[in-house]
Amino acid sequence: MQLDDRFEGHIVQGHVDCVGVVTSITPRSNATDFIIAVEAKYIAYIVPKGSITIDGVSLTINDVYEDSFRLTIIPHTLRETLIGHYKVGTKVNIETDLFARYIDHILQHRSAKKSMSWESVEKMHALY
Repeated sequence: MQLDDRFEGHIVQGHVDCVGVVTSITPRSNATDFIIAVEAKYIAYIVPKGSITIDGVSLTINDVYEDSFRLTIIPHTLRETLIGHYKVGTKVNIETDLFARYIDHILQHRSAKKSMSWESVEKMHALY
């Protein structure tokens, strides 16, 4: 993708942030709901209507709970991916939302001492 290309879809990197466990599978009339449990510390990076990658498949999150989240998987995705073979108890590799991780990192490491003023930026720019 080039910088001037139109941006659409989810951004994923191919990392595994944690392992989750399928705790519930509920067939619906036109899709199937999956509840996947994760360690509670990862919930901060799992955002309702945000993206998540499960075993390499980029998906949209429906709901987020204290230590789990719900995905609604359409029939095509069930047929064409590993998700169609999941059972309750299946362990899955999870890549959490990229932007949630970045924002959390920035906020955790932000302090007045580390912040740079516009004056400092202008001084650095003047050196070049």
